[in-house]
Amino acid sequence: MKSKLLLSLILALGLVSPASAKPICDKLGFAGLLSSCNRGEPIEVNLSSGKPLGKDVVLESGAYYKMQITADGSAELALTGADFFRAIWMNEIVINKIEIRPMAIDSIEFDAAGAAEVSFIAIKPGNYFLRIPGTTGETQRIKISIK
Repeated sequence: MKSKLLLSLILALGLVSPASAKPICDKLGFAGLLSSCNRGEPIEVNLSSGKPLGKDVVLESGAYYKMQITADGSAELALTGADFFRAIWMNEIVINKIEIRPMAIDSIEFDAAGAAEVSFIAIKPGNYFLRIPGTTGETQRIKISIK
């Protein structure tokens, strides 16, 4: 209780300001943070047996991104990263033109060839990993840094 009161007092006096996400552009349209001027570069993730997932990426907190996840069907593969999925605000996941608006996810699994698009706003700064479950190799993960 004392720590909450102390934090409230510090914030009220303006001694410290709370962290905030800043969008890429200053003139957001009606869509707000989802505006086209606030979009970062697309992120590509490829699920294929024995091949690298993709390149490490750096995201900006407050910016809107789309991640295209494609599986070639060479094996039943999943992509997991609960810490990353909790550090973003997920707008939607699109699979076969079906839009899903989840609160949160832990992983996405592909039993056959297919694609999913995840659109989100990066929120919580830090370093996160998306990886194929049960693997330890560096090519079987992608490091995502939110600045």
